[in-house]
Amino acid sequence: MSSTTLSHAAARPGYGFRTVAAMEWRKLRTVRSTWYILALFTASMIVLAVLVLSHEGYARLGPADRASFDPTHDCFIGLVLGQLLLGTLGVLAVTAEFSSGMIRATFAAVPRRSLVLAAKAAVLGAVTLTAGEVAAFAAFAAGQAALQAPAPHAMLGQPGVLRAVLTAGAYPALIALIGLGLGALVRHTAGAICALVGVLFVLPLLFFSPSLQNTAQNFLPHPMANSLTAVKPLPHALPAGATFALLCAYAVAVLAAGAWALARKDA
Repeated sequence: MSSTTLSHAAARPGYGFRTVAAMEWRKLRTVRSTWYILALFTASMIVLAVLVLSHEGYARLGPADRASFDPTHDCFIGLVLGQLLLGTLGVLAVTAEFSSGMIRATFAAVPRRSLVLAAKAAVLGAVTLTAGEVAAFAAFAAGQAALQAPAPHAMLGQPGVLRAVLTAGAYPALIALIGLGLGALVRHTAGAICALVGVLFVLPLLFFSPSLQNTAQNFLPHPMANSLTAVKPLPHALPAGATFALLCAYAVAVLAAGAWALARKDA
């Protein structure tokens, strides 16, 4: 956004959330990296679903593996990469302004820093949730089309399938909000992305014993994705509703910490 637009917003005495959200939407949509990341996210979700399910080899599976085969869950292997892509977009939504120095103009126009972060979260959440749901339904359709007989196919009308697809789209949006909160806390792109990678991929590796792995499955974001996208119940896993609520609480907590850090540190 130009400094003229920010100055105009600052001159208006009655600006509020809607005005700040409009500013943040203009920032997000005018940065080309936003659309590159969203396109790569969607493509990776669809392509990986097709690759996995077209090479599933269901006919070669033993009876136990066939019993645990979940054609819905396997559509969303792309979330391994997709969560990192949208998490990075969340980081960039705030750290890019710190890197360029534009954050000073933003805070000059909107002195309430918590309002800025709330507007960023609302805009980012809307964009990533929309992209996540589109990619999830597309990956599900592509994966089922790639799955060959005699493997069982999933349909949205079957119990638990629609819920799994919807939460598969919402999960990366929540990771994007966590990335936004980490960006506000760290204020440095590389550092915040490293923190995000640590939370998603490194921290679960520390839970090496079987009992600790069960704990990680219930309380760490990346393993929690399995509970959200599975139709068949997973052993030792929390119900999908409880898992989703806990992940939402994580996003709120990290955003609250980010707002606290923004309010107490100089830009």
